[in-house]
Amino acid sequence: MKAFVLRSYGSPDALQLTEIDKPVPAADEVLVRVRATSVQPYDWHLMRGEPYLARLMGGGPGLFGPKIRVLGADIAGQVEAVGRDVTEFRPGDEVYGMPKQGGFAEYACVRAGELVPKPKNLSFEQAAAVPMAAGTALLGLRDDGRIQPGQDVLVNGASGGVGTFAVQLAKAFGARVTAVCGTRNVELVRSLGADEVVDYTAEDFTRRGRRYDLLLDCAGSHPASAYRRALTPKGAHVIVGGPGGRWLQPMGRIISALAASPFVSQRTALTDVVRCTENKRNLTTLAGLIEDGRLTPVIDRSYPFEEIPAAIVYQEQGHATGKVVVTV
Repeated sequence: MKAFVLRSYGSPDALQLTEIDKPVPAADEVLVRVRATSVQPYDWHLMRGEPYLARLMGGGPGLFGPKIRVLGADIAGQVEAVGRDVTEFRPGDEVYGMPKQGGFAEYACVRAGELVPKPKNLSFEQAAAVPMAAGTALLGLRDDGRIQPGQDVLVNGASGGVGTFAVQLAKAFGARVTAVCGTRNVELVRSLGADEVVDYTAEDFTRRGRRYDLLLDCAGSHPASAYRRALTPKGAHVIVGGPGGRWLQPMGRIISALAASPFVSQRTALTDVVRCTENKRNLTTLAGLIEDGRLTPVIDRSYPFEEIPAAIVYQEQGHATGKVVVTV
């Protein structure tokens, strides 16, 4: 099969399109014919091995070279074969999931617990836009933010991959949603259900005098002290993203915010979708919301498989509205 293989850290040019053996599913795995995947910060952090501090961590990208050779965290496709212990899938089933690697290839072996049936009202490309971004938004709001109906929720970075899902999910949970984005995306974000939209080029939401019960931060655009100013006394600041750097960021901002949290009344939490061990339950929840019409992926651009490096270049620029997907 064809796959983009990462042999050493570097720019998107480090991804080499080559022929490798088609994987064979283990007893608890499913072999998926990948029809679509998506690109996201998770992929290019692993590709570049940044921030460098992450290489020292057990779950990091690898100290001297990449531990994951075939990137691609999200997949949508059709079941090609199943392992001997898999009973819930059979060849031909349309599925989607978040194996966290292997999507930049024509075939991928995925644990059965990381797959669910693809929502019937989505194309493969749309389904591939969902797992990691929507899963992060779901964990940030429901699990870490402990969202409740009637709360005032602010989504900072509302036009990105996680942000576009977060606005819709917060509305589905019954919250009043304020969304922060740039000028060109104001109308799009409003169409996703935001009750109020703040254009960050014209106004600083931390200085408006408004206070929120939950602030989901996808942008990392302010220091922790500014976010606390925008929260109610018992409000929650949930960190899900922000600009990266070669050595420390975004980990430095996260560490700073978490270090201050024991000394203030507001709560700070970090959402890391990779920690989730219940992908199947969360993917099923998302599929139900999608089929009910309450959640819709926003896709900025779609690239052919051979142009995965170009898709990553575009995504790394940080200006994508919604998701960048790849047709395999």
